[in-house]
Amino acid sequence: MRPRFAVLAAVISALVVVSFPGVASAAPHHNHGLTINATPNPIDAGDGVLIYGQLNSTPAAGEKITLLHHLSGSGRGFTPISRTTTDSHGFYEFTRAEGIVLTNRSWFVREPGVNGVHSRTIHERVAALVSLAASTVNADTRTPITFSGHVTPSHAGQRVLLQEQKGNSDDWRTIKVGFLDAGSNYSIPFAWRVPGAHVVRVVLRADLRNIRSESDPVTVTIQQAQVADFTINSSNPLIDFMQSATISGKLFQPGTTTPEPGTAVTLFGRAAAQGHFVALAAGSTDASGNYSFTVSPPHNTIYVVRTTLPPRRHTASLFEGVHDVVTLTPKSSNSTVGGSVTFIGSVTPDKAGHVVYLQKLGPDGDWHNVEVRVVQSDASFQFTWTFGSAGTKQFRARVPGGPVNLGGASAPVTVTVTGVAPPASLPPAA
Repeated sequence: MRPRFAVLAAVISALVVVSFPGVASAAPHHNHGLTINATPNPIDAGDGVLIYGQLNSTPAAGEKITLLHHLSGSGRGFTPISRTTTDSHGFYEFTRAEGIVLTNRSWFVREPGVNGVHSRTIHERVAALVSLAASTVNADTRTPITFSGHVTPSHAGQRVLLQEQKGNSDDWRTIKVGFLDAGSNYSIPFAWRVPGAHVVRVVLRADLRNIRSESDPVTVTIQQAQVADFTINSSNPLIDFMQSATISGKLFQPGTTTPEPGTAVTLFGRAAAQGHFVALAAGSTDASGNYSFTVSPPHNTIYVVRTTLPPRRHTASLFEGVHDVVTLTPKSSNSTVGGSVTFIGSVTPDKAGHVVYLQKLGPDGDWHNVEVRVVQSDASFQFTWTFGSAGTKQFRARVPGGPVNLGGASAPVTVTVTGVAPPASLPPAA
């Protein structure tokens, strides 16, 4: 499974060359005595970037280095944006602050002295920030839910795709298309006919300015419309693994609002991914026609309550969703610009072979996927993230849901980034 950032990266690079032949011809393809690297790459719009390398010609110390960039889709060539001086070993560093790099771009550096050397060109891939909010996360069948959000930077007039997850995999299908207005906002109403949990996201397709970008998923629960004279509800329709909920309701005499006391009732249930109900518990209505059962399902479950004796009557089906429990721990809570931190975590119940995302809190206040891995056979996973700017960074891990469980997200963890890593300690630049 490849990270979302990797999608269409090669295509974007090719488009830059094909669409702007003048720019491409001016962009060096090979290192002529000056190396370059950028980290992290790819990034979310607005993330900081560290650009570094080494001058390999003589003299190496104290030489002026110029950073040039080209904005993909701008129609303009490379322009110089910053200058620095090499240290005693020929190393140099540039930091691009947060809030500056919002779109795909290309970088190279040159030493304008007597040697006139330059680096190769590298391509920074940038995902737009796509937010997503639901007007409600609980609704009945055929009741529209409005999904709305914003895309940064502006892609006014472009299409966005409302997608629903298929099964427990990382496969998605488009269920409706919306368009960004002049403010780069969207609003997409959608109604489901089938009760259950539905995991949705919004996707902005790749273009010259940004790579394919997606929102953090939202889970909505759709319930069947109530039977008026035999109701059913949950004290908490979405619970964590090993938590409990109370299934309760009220039985009335058929077609009336008069309670029916002392009637034997049975709770039935089935796993949401299975096809038949089984009896789980027996009880009876109290003097006011009320009943209740306590449940603690390990997986998404559909419940229904039936009268135990004739005449047979039953409630509507009730969906009870169960979230996975996800943990995430950084091996260090401190790092430097250019430095890395490893995160370890686990998922309960077992989700071996399922994808898990490392998410970072963006400047828009939403979570965005930055890495993807697979849960190992012992239910563990691991990420390593490299920092491109200083500040306090928040991360969490998220496992997408499906018909068996709703997935889940860990509690946020914080890493404080200060200072810049010495160039000699960074991975070699090419």
